[in-house]
Amino acid sequence: MILDASKRIGDQWRARWDSLRLFTTAKYDSLPGLPFPAPKHSLPTKDAMADYLQQYARHFHLPVRLGVRVDSLWREDDIYKVRCGDEIFEGEHVVVAMSTYQRPKIPAFAKELDKEIIQLHSFTYKNPAQLRTGSVLIVGAGNSGAEIAMELSKTHKVFMAGRHPGHVPFEITNLNTQRFIIPILFRFVFHRLLTTNTILGRKVRLKMITQGGLLIRQKPKQLLQAGVKRMPRVTGVKDGKPLLENGQIADVENVIWCTGFYPRFSWIDLPIFKDDEPLQRRGVATNEPGLYFVGLNFLFAFSSTMIQGVGRDAKYVVNVIKDRLKKIPVYYLRKKVA
Repeated sequence: MILDASKRIGDQWRARWDSLRLFTTAKYDSLPGLPFPAPKHSLPTKDAMADYLQQYARHFHLPVRLGVRVDSLWREDDIYKVRCGDEIFEGEHVVVAMSTYQRPKIPAFAKELDKEIIQLHSFTYKNPAQLRTGSVLIVGAGNSGAEIAMELSKTHKVFMAGRHPGHVPFEITNLNTQRFIIPILFRFVFHRLLTTNTILGRKVRLKMITQGGLLIRQKPKQLLQAGVKRMPRVTGVKDGKPLLENGQIADVENVIWCTGFYPRFSWIDLPIFKDDEPLQRRGVATNEPGLYFVGLNFLFAFSSTMIQGVGRDAKYVVNVIKDRLKKIPVYYLRKKVA
């Protein structure tokens, strides 16, 4: 059984900003067993991805229960219990198939900003119509910040505050890039080289978790040409306005917090966390015999964060479950069936 709090499969994608497109071409946006229904070199929209997930569940007759939000998870003896409102589900094995990006992260000092300033997190931003006329401060210079800044540069004066995370040195929309560089990058570097089994992979994982990833689509030169002005990071509030690291005050009418997310694992009542990260190896909890994770940031490889990497991670977890089920004594199975 698959429990999903959304009203429709794929709603987590539909909830993002209107113009969002995937970084990867349709060729690499398929889950195992069903090709993505789009030209292989096209960049699907977030709604197309949502529709594909809905189609995927329908195609394979997946047992999804929608509108069911999980409130807590705990274990009693060998049985895991999942509370969803007034319902409790039980199972010997539970897979937490959710991403690390759950609860928007906004600094505490944000509430000190002038009430006239429009504040949004990247998760609640949809389009420029939500903002006031005037300037916009994008707080956070990662991929979400860069994408939103580029869109807003057409209608607003845009400032972007934060450390530059670096960027990939090629255009992902270039056809030659898609034919020659992307396959090497996705199939070898992201999928096989940068894993938790390699020294380089572990270093990159630590950097991604603590500092974020490289800019994929937007480049500093493109942002500059669009009129986006870089600013030091925001450290607080002064006189109701954002205060920058250099002591300057940003006099803006809008602020969009592109400051990431909290993982939100507080509903799991099990001693499996260290620094908000589950203790796991390739998705298998290290000290819980029937608990697993899929979809986390760099779960096993750089590609774990991407659609093309989820299938391999899921297959590994499923094989572990199958092996463990084989070791359950026959009398125990009979007892459970009875």
